[in-house]
Amino acid sequence: MMKISLNLFLAILILTGIFLSKAGYPQQTELKTNPSLLIDAKKLIISGSIKDAEGLLREYIDRYNEDPVGFFELSKILASQQSFEESLIYAEKAYELDKTNIWYQLFLAETYKLTHDYEGALKIYEEIVATNPDNLDYYYQLAALSLGLGKHQQAIKIYDKIETRIGISEEITLQKQKIYIHLKDFSKAEHELRKLVEANPRESRYYGILAEFYMSREMKKKALELYEKVLEIDPDNAYIHMTLADYYRKEGDRQKSFEELKLGFSNPNLDVDTKVNILLSFYTINEIISDMKGEAFELAELLVETHPEDPKVYSIYGDLLSQDQQFDKARDAFLHVISIDSSKYIIWEELLRMDLLMNDYEHLRQYGHLAVELYPEQPVTCLFTALAELQLKNYEQAEMLLNRGLKLVGNNNELLAQYYMYLGDTYHALDQIGNSDEMYEKSLKIKDNNPYLLNNYSYYLSLRGVELEKAEQMAKKAVTMEPENSSFQDTYGWVLYKLGRYEQAKEWVEKSMTDRDNLTGEVLEHYGDILFKLGKKEKAMRYWREAEEKGDGSDFLIEKIEQQKLIEE
Repeated sequence: MMKISLNLFLAILILTGIFLSKAGYPQQTELKTNPSLLIDAKKLIISGSIKDAEGLLREYIDRYNEDPVGFFELSKILASQQSFEESLIYAEKAYELDKTNIWYQLFLAETYKLTHDYEGALKIYEEIVATNPDNLDYYYQLAALSLGLGKHQQAIKIYDKIETRIGISEEITLQKQKIYIHLKDFSKAEHELRKLVEANPRESRYYGILAEFYMSREMKKKALELYEKVLEIDPDNAYIHMTLADYYRKEGDRQKSFEELKLGFSNPNLDVDTKVNILLSFYTINEIISDMKGEAFELAELLVETHPEDPKVYSIYGDLLSQDQQFDKARDAFLHVISIDSSKYIIWEELLRMDLLMNDYEHLRQYGHLAVELYPEQPVTCLFTALAELQLKNYEQAEMLLNRGLKLVGNNNELLAQYYMYLGDTYHALDQIGNSDEMYEKSLKIKDNNPYLLNNYSYYLSLRGVELEKAEQMAKKAVTMEPENSSFQDTYGWVLYKLGRYEQAKEWVEKSMTDRDNLTGEVLEHYGDILFKLGKKEKAMRYWREAEEKGDGSDFLIEKIEQQKLIEE
């Protein structure tokens, strides 16, 4: 259904008002009128007394029912109040009294549109065009009405008339082409586009439009010829290589497609957003990670070379490197982003995440505090920075950051559970056992299947020798969730040891010891303790000595070795 803009209609009201105020009202000749009453009505309108003006005009048309001006002015007032149906009655009366007045005709046509009588509007515009053949605006209005009413052939004829006056133009040609496509007359649609190309042989864009038409009709050879023509007449065209890349991709020629992509990405005139969107449309994440990784990285590197001052390209490059687990290079890319523009929070978060994945806690601490200062309301930056302080054994700093961030979490239960867990670890390190247990319990209440929480909490309970049955259940659940985690295997073995189940304990700690890369003095000492309980003193001594060489044993390790006996709290 066709619609008319109320703004356009109000503009017509204003224009008609200006026209009549300049032209004056009809003089009292053969037609009996009273211009002074009309002037009084106009004054009331200007002063904002619309209802009074309306009443005066109604009186006027009762006394001077042959004067079209009164009907016209009343119709305008009603239209301004959006009383379109009643407005139409008076607009039609004004037109009937003077069918030659262009303003009455235009106003009536627009009022027909507002009342959805498009046939009526069409008929009026046909009259307007007939009596005003030099005004092309009226032809455009008539064509639009014809199209809206589905009179496509009539619209084409009108556009043809416009074309004879102004010559071949992009606007008219594309409108006619759309109509022909709607009518499924593809031959005439092609003819229209060819006319546009022939009339503008140096305009590369028109070749592209015609090529797109051929592609839609599966006439790929013709399309390729036109794309090559674009390259010939406009070799610096920023988009043609992207178009050709898409063409060759659809044709299955991956190599040519990639070569065209590289040419496009090397062109500094092609904006970064277009290149990024193309990159994301050509390669899915899975493709980048698998067989198209090399191509994606080559294009991303071209982005960096071509747009070295745009932080967005380093952000995209960093994301790709992160996906490929090249965390150190990804971090460098994110550092470059914030050196250009430090206002993007998400980049700071990614930077800190890279530090965490690389276990670079000093770097994480340094940039984490900067991020906390820049974004004091972000709980994630507080958490990451607190983790750095926790790993660096700065427990008071970790506690401060965690309690600060905890107030910012809101309703994010996943993050809240993380905060409670790390507060539990921190309070344990600060020897605030009651607070530690409280935090662990709060975290478990939110999320009871976090294997790291289950492991840590159960281990700390076992060290204290309390709630060992509960500790055993948690440790078992953790190792079931991650059966290859050597730390979890050792914890479960140690809890079993504390429960006096030494053979089972030996089995689980032995499993832990197969992970030689992560074998710690603590695990070796545990194994020695278990062996001692099993009566294998010499073997136990050997593992205690190995634990001493490794370091990070218990406070009793030296005494065990010197006294050659098991010493426990």
